Amino acid sequence: MSTQVAVRVRKITGAERAVSVGSHVVLSIWAIVVILPLLWTLMTSFKTTTEIFASPFNLPVKIQFGNYTDAWTTAGIGTFFFNTIFVVGSALVLVMLLGSMCAYILARFEFPGNRIVYYMMLGGLMIPIFLAIVPLFFVLKNFGLLNTLPGLAITYVAFALPFTVFFLYAFFRQLPYEISEAAAIDGANEWRTFFQIMLPMAKPGLATVAIMNFLGLWNQFLLPVALNTNQKNYVLSQGLAAFASSAGYDVNFGSLFAAVVTTVAPVLVVYVIFQRQLQGSVSQGTMK
Repeated sequence: MSTQVAVRVRKITGAERAVSVGSHVVLSIWAIVVILPLLWTLMTSFKTTTEIFASPFNLPVKIQFGNYTDAWTTAGIGTFFFNTIFVVGSALVLVMLLGSMCAYILARFEFPGNRIVYYMMLGGLMIPIFLAIVPLFFVLKNFGLLNTLPGLAITYVAFALPFTVFFLYAFFRQLPYEISEAAAIDGANEWRTFFQIMLPMAKPGLATVAIMNFLGLWNQFLLPVALNTNQKNYVLSQGLAAFASSAGYDVNFGSLFAAVVTTVAPVLVVYVIFQRQLQGSVSQGTMK
């Protein structure tokens, strides 16, 4: 006996089609607004200063790879780059580890003072950075960490921790309790449950907050300027500003744009690496 299956094809209404077309148009315009300046900056980084002012929108007559060499060595961007890698990398590892552990405990366990700790973390989000500059200056000075890379990294951790806890708290709160209970029945302790079961399930949330923290820390300018005045310990944001201002009216704009590309490129690379994690979901994690 054969079965006939009726397939209904829903017709797309005019309003839905208009919304779809309109959203695609807006997204296309936004993509152009974002991509064109990046491409223009990349193209300009291979030009000489004379070419930049003579024909800013034309392709370079001859590709000037020397701009990157000049920016990396003469302007000191190489040193500033590795300083930034050390500060942001160490701060990101610490804040993700401490933030995920703190958020997990606050979300999954009830203990006296649980809500107080959580609201104190939320209170940290309300403090503008510029209000804490002077107290931070004297705290780091008293601990001997002023004008040092470890002192700057610790400061980054302190400012990124409240947002990390706030973001991951809701994420850990939604994870099914049955899985952690099953792990406990199988003999797993809390440390093993957290690191081997709950953290892998939280990959989408961890990737999202890691990207946000990385962007915020990599582009940080106020804290380094106020707490790190030793030129040898400059990060990229400081080094780029110093490079642009130190030459006065005799700026090598080709090298300057090369330095800008060097500053922006790691952000794009990190996003490309982590964007696949953003496509995951908790349900996919539980099925593995």
